[in-house]
Amino acid sequence: MAVSSHTRGYSARRMARSDSVRALGRAGFVARGVVYLLIGWITLLIALQHKALEADRTGALELIASKPLGSVLLWFLVVGFGGMALWRLSEAAFPTASGGSGKKAAGSRAASLFRVVVYTLACISTLTFVLTHKSNGSTNQASQDFTARTMAHPGGVVLVALVGIALIVGGLALVWRGVTRKFAKDLMLGSMSAGKRRWVLRLGTIGNVARGVVFAAVGGFMLDAAVTFDPKQAKGVDATLRSFAAASYGPLLLILMAVGLAAFGLYSWGEARWRRL
Repeated sequence: MAVSSHTRGYSARRMARSDSVRALGRAGFVARGVVYLLIGWITLLIALQHKALEADRTGALELIASKPLGSVLLWFLVVGFGGMALWRLSEAAFPTASGGSGKKAAGSRAASLFRVVVYTLACISTLTFVLTHKSNGSTNQASQDFTARTMAHPGGVVLVALVGIALIVGGLALVWRGVTRKFAKDLMLGSMSAGKRRWVLRLGTIGNVARGVVFAAVGGFMLDAAVTFDPKQAKGVDATLRSFAAASYGPLLLILMAVGLAAFGLYSWGEARWRRL
């Protein structure tokens, strides 16, 4: 007897929303939290003028690898990032009702697909690091290489400028998401005690604002590279954070950024426990 397309669709949706996929998604939030906590720690070391690794995912992986049982944690990150990519893919394929409808739903799917790419690349780069003990380079070098290669093609300057603008807009959106606490709609607030709810919301606010500031600053440097026709002006997360040190009250600003990025790491762990998946 032939199976109807409706039945096949229901089975695919049920598989995409299975407990195992949700568990992998939660592991992904834990993995993201680990990385942001370490980036926050490295940023604090930079602010205190200690010798520090790069304040990005590469630096976080190198810091983990230098510790006892670091390889175990690195393998967990591989699984976590891969799980996050799989969960985001299920979210793009079968969005929940909270994703809205029409243009809003299309935008939500596009955002999920973008995150699929981000976490797939994070999984691959982490796996490569585990297997070869060599990183694919810092975000600084990756940003400059991307900018140089893109600007070498016709229309490349415009594309680099658009990417920079997109990062600025995305960063400002994260700041707005943090300030207005729009992230709370994805959380099971009713499952938390009053104290836990208060702290998770605080961490989400501080963390999203800090993350948004970094993204917007990275976009600003990329836009500057397009305007000045100089790929070396593009900066990754590490160089962007270090550039804050040159500003007035630079060390204090870096300490605040370190606290904010660590707060986002802790908030990610809160999402692992209480996010609706």
